[in-house]
Amino acid sequence: MVWAPDPPVAAPSGTGEPARTEGLRECAVQPPLAVLRRWETSPKGLDEAEAQERLLRFEDGPRRRRARRLGGAVAAPFVVVLVFLGVVSALTGDVRGAVLICALAVFSGAMRYRQEARSGRAAAALRTMVTTTATVLRRARPGAEPVAREVPVDQVVPGDVVLLGPGDVVPADLRLLNSVDLEINQAMLTGESLPAGKHAAWTDPPEGRPGDLFDHPRLCFMGTTVVSGTGTAVAVATGGRTYFGAADRERPGRRTETAFDRGVRVVSWTLVAAMLAALPLVVAVAGVLRDDWYHALLLAIAVAVAATPEMMPLVVTALLVRGAKGLAGRQVIVKRLPAVHDLGAMDTLCVDKTGTLTEEHVAMACHLDPLGRTDPEVLWWARVNALWSVELAGRLVGDAIDEALLQDAGNLDSASGVDAIPFDYARRRATVLLGDGRLVVKGAVEDVLNLCTVAGDTVLDAEERARLLRLDDRWAADGVRLLAVAVGKRTRGGPLTPADEQDLALIGFVGFRDRLDPAAPAAVRGLRRRGVALVMVTGDHPLVARRICRDAGIEVSGVVLGREVVDLDDAELARLAGAGTLFARVGPPQKARIVRALQQAGRTVGYLGDGVNDAPALRAADVGITVRGAADLARESADVVLVRPDLGALEQAIVAGRRTFANTVKYVKIALTSNVGNVVSLLAASAMLPFLPMLPLQVLVQNVCFDLSQLALVRDRVDEAQIRSPRTFDVRDLARFVACLGPVGALFDLAALGLFWWLLDAHGGAAGRELLRSGWFAENLIAQGLAMLLLRRRGRTGPRAGRTIVVTAVALGLAGPLLPFTPLGGVLRLQPLPFEAVPILAAVMTGYVLATIAARYVYQRVFGRWL
Repeated sequence: MVWAPDPPVAAPSGTGEPARTEGLRECAVQPPLAVLRRWETSPKGLDEAEAQERLLRFEDGPRRRRARRLGGAVAAPFVVVLVFLGVVSALTGDVRGAVLICALAVFSGAMRYRQEARSGRAAAALRTMVTTTATVLRRARPGAEPVAREVPVDQVVPGDVVLLGPGDVVPADLRLLNSVDLEINQAMLTGESLPAGKHAAWTDPPEGRPGDLFDHPRLCFMGTTVVSGTGTAVAVATGGRTYFGAADRERPGRRTETAFDRGVRVVSWTLVAAMLAALPLVVAVAGVLRDDWYHALLLAIAVAVAATPEMMPLVVTALLVRGAKGLAGRQVIVKRLPAVHDLGAMDTLCVDKTGTLTEEHVAMACHLDPLGRTDPEVLWWARVNALWSVELAGRLVGDAIDEALLQDAGNLDSASGVDAIPFDYARRRATVLLGDGRLVVKGAVEDVLNLCTVAGDTVLDAEERARLLRLDDRWAADGVRLLAVAVGKRTRGGPLTPADEQDLALIGFVGFRDRLDPAAPAAVRGLRRRGVALVMVTGDHPLVARRICRDAGIEVSGVVLGREVVDLDDAELARLAGAGTLFARVGPPQKARIVRALQQAGRTVGYLGDGVNDAPALRAADVGITVRGAADLARESADVVLVRPDLGALEQAIVAGRRTFANTVKYVKIALTSNVGNVVSLLAASAMLPFLPMLPLQVLVQNVCFDLSQLALVRDRVDEAQIRSPRTFDVRDLARFVACLGPVGALFDLAALGLFWWLLDAHGGAAGRELLRSGWFAENLIAQGLAMLLLRRRGRTGPRAGRTIVVTAVALGLAGPLLPFTPLGGVLRLQPLPFEAVPILAAVMTGYVLATIAARYVYQRVFGRWL
């Protein structure tokens, strides 16, 4: 097939570009027909059968996804540690221990791989509910007429003819065939905030330098967005073969680290670092005490195994999957699993006004002449602008303003539009050219006034301009947003451009009122009760936004405009946002900067918005939130999608996220407390006994039994006190918890060991040593089962353990005494315990329960928190 994808070609030296750029350059300089022939397509697009066949060939298939998951599972820090310990065990001659340690490493990696595969399928299933689409020309069969149809972005294939319009996400790397005033925002790839003009006009091939790939006017790149204009293009690369896909793979650290990412990274590597630092110390101390470096090395392996929470990634992923499924039942779609935690950790929520605090539709409030009197003619001109802005831009519907204007508009056929410049967030206006040469401009008051020379019959001097702005402010203070309407005459020919918007005459204003969502005030109170601070960040008029904040119950201490944001440093921005400042008239880059400033100040930031202009802030936030009816780019950029545009649903999602995190941190604290207790007791016992108190193989099996039992915490109930306020991983609190509770387990482990030594005649030879190890093995598992029940709640006030937790804890406790009766008992050198061991276990466990309850009470009183 001549349309097979170009093989990866190294980018020219020094360009910083990923591979696969040479094929794009070639497409850019070839005539349109040559490009179509190369991809065996036509201006009418592909037929459905051919598109499906290419989808199978070109999709970024499951093999690559499996390879990425496998690489992540193998490279997990705890798996790497276990493999290292297995190798060391093999070198010391402990073949059985090495085999079992390596088997656990394989099991841990395999379970993580399987869980991530399941979570990937679950997340993919949820994402299908909010799929971003692209418009392509497809034919039902060869020879049939093409039909424009929407398909999910991941079903666009090379050779598809793609239709572009304002707000669309570019679904693939495209070569333009034709265009009208097309402007593309390439900031996600180039960092350039200004949109790039694109056109399909064919003259001579450009002499672009190697570094000018984005400057090619005929190339549009996957992931960029259409700011204005329209275009038709052919897809030349899709998925992982696009420039964005290649760059995404080749650029390390490409995604901003969120609160969850930071927490898991810090906890994991803190544990690994502490363990690796302890190993040389253990070897040195044990070697000096006994002058037996071989057994010192065995002890170090046992300590390392006891300290490794190898199932942590598995349990955490299982918790996130369960949380995501629970949120789906609440009509909240999670596209990225860690966002479940980030929702619960969120302490600051930046909100855009439209579509979040207010309803999606706006209502007409007034139509005024420049003197502020009602004038039907102004409304007629505004409707003409709205009609032809929609029609000439090729959109099926307009925005909320256009829809409100065109409702019950009647017949507007007397004005025929021939060209238009659609609204965009940089210009803040839309312009229509009528057949008789007249221009009709509708947009933000300040921007349109700057283009006018007269207002009605009055020259637009500084005094008149100030009066009109005061009129705008009076209506805005009452919650009405005014748009100015102006007309002019165009004398030159050629395509309509912004340069034609000059010497206009202001004819009046049309006003719109945002209708506050009736559920918004209660939702704002609920979010504040949950410890989430709300910050209004909007592109709208400051007085309109302030009125909405007042009606919704958001406290506003002051107002900062977008033009003032430029002069503030990040620390001052964060301070103002935290003090209740309202940010108005801000553009997309400024919204993202406010989010990043709050993050740098230590906040976990969410952003809720639904427009194209919200996309940069949605990407920058720890958790980007949008609604199902949002613009394609907003849905693509967000981590969480609310099926219903309801802040009440967001509060429920936050609570669910906190429940998930509560169980996550519960597991981490219980696992670390047990592991630290085991390590301390193992070291102390090794210093007191002339032999190893427990073999590395026995420590490993004990760890496996305990870690598998912790999966039951996925379904545990949560104390209401744990979801009152935002929380994330706190290493210092983890250390305090372990320091307070860990020694209790170590103390009673050693007490049990002393009693076994005294009563079971453990000093009487090899048989006595095996009996002592068997008793201590059983005691450890019983204590860990009790720890599950004791450490999962705050005394009597927390919820009782469910049946799953109780059954799992009992099974874990019985595993110790019963394993010696199984074939595995012989492999582990475990002996059945005599009846005399029962009262020892009962006495020690009674003391452990009472001491743990006391330590738990002290921890709560001193630090004022629990789990």
